[in-house]
Amino acid sequence: MDPITNPFSPGAGAPPPELVGRDPLLEQARILLGRVRQKRPEKSLLLTGLRGVGKTVLLNEIERMARKDGYQSILLEAHEEKPLGELIFPALRSLLYDLDRVAGAGDKVKRGLAVLRSFIGSIKLTVSDVALGLDIEPAKGTADSGDLEIDLPNLFVAVAEAAEERKTAVAILVDEIQYLSQKELGALIMAMHKMQQKQLPLVLLAAGLPVLPGMAGESKSYAERLFNFPDIGALSEEDAAKALRDPAHAMGVEFQDDALKEVFRLTHGYPYFLQEWAYQSWNMAAASPITLKIVHGATLEVMRRLDKNFFRVRFDRLTPSEKNFLRAMAHLGPDSHRTSDIAATLGTTAKGIGPVRSKLIKKGMIYSPAHGDMAFTVPLFDQFMIRAIPEFTPGYPGT
Repeated sequence: MDPITNPFSPGAGAPPPELVGRDPLLEQARILLGRVRQKRPEKSLLLTGLRGVGKTVLLNEIERMARKDGYQSILLEAHEEKPLGELIFPALRSLLYDLDRVAGAGDKVKRGLAVLRSFIGSIKLTVSDVALGLDIEPAKGTADSGDLEIDLPNLFVAVAEAAEERKTAVAILVDEIQYLSQKELGALIMAMHKMQQKQLPLVLLAAGLPVLPGMAGESKSYAERLFNFPDIGALSEEDAAKALRDPAHAMGVEFQDDALKEVFRLTHGYPYFLQEWAYQSWNMAAASPITLKIVHGATLEVMRRLDKNFFRVRFDRLTPSEKNFLRAMAHLGPDSHRTSDIAATLGTTAKGIGPVRSKLIKKGMIYSPAHGDMAFTVPLFDQFMIRAIPEFTPGYPGT
């Protein structure tokens, strides 16, 4: 079949042709946006889930909803090596300038720009005012203390008040939020606390790995009163079949039932993998229908692509000791495992693997679904580790 008309779209954050199984979450976001727009208190959303469940797709869809509802929005992706202040400044500058261009923009928009200028001084960005695009006097005494947990809430207040003056609202969306430091996450939480206290029209929507609720709780004990943490999981077999059947049917192509069942078995319902198998199966099929045989034939190419792209980019960031840790986890199987069992497989103690475990958590490769347990954040990564390191000899203390 023609690959140009292939409706499936594997890729990081690429919107699927059919967004299924997420209606309850999108309805929750719709209510949140509507209530904040009316300055009614509502918990912000921090989406959590493994890699490949479609968190970025959902953030993009929620941003589209926010803009349709009249919001000014900014969408950021957190980085391990870029501070929050440097990340958020350009977006807030653009947002405030957009408000400033509106006819009749008032004093609060000007003040928002002045507070942003103060904030930039506090985080000590060593660039000129021209490069900053803020040739304006700072608002001395506001957002210039150098303490992010003080300055960011004051900056958000100024931005939200500027939006309120222009009869609009602001949605700040942050992907990969788990890469923020504890201090940065704490500052965001405090800023949203201030929004609720003042009933200002600014909302935070973010997405991150399953470590996020624990990080938020450790940063600020009242985080659970400010945020909902919906868990974005794999699709059910029914929803997974719909995600493949409906787009294909719209193009005059059918999936046979046993082919759909096999794709679900191979992917466990994870949206990214569903798109990969459907994409390759479409390209391999000479004509409709897509059969079980075609799915089997496509699997080799899917695994090659996943190993080269989806898995390999994460594997290549690991040190030898980190790879060995993950290979021991893979040896134990795909589910979560006790830290003590991983240590025993490596021939050491739980204390001995502590530093490596911490680094892998920070890199977003593993997380703790329960106290003392470790699991992969990337679905099917256990199978990849066995392919990447086929030879592995477990070692046990005393042997």
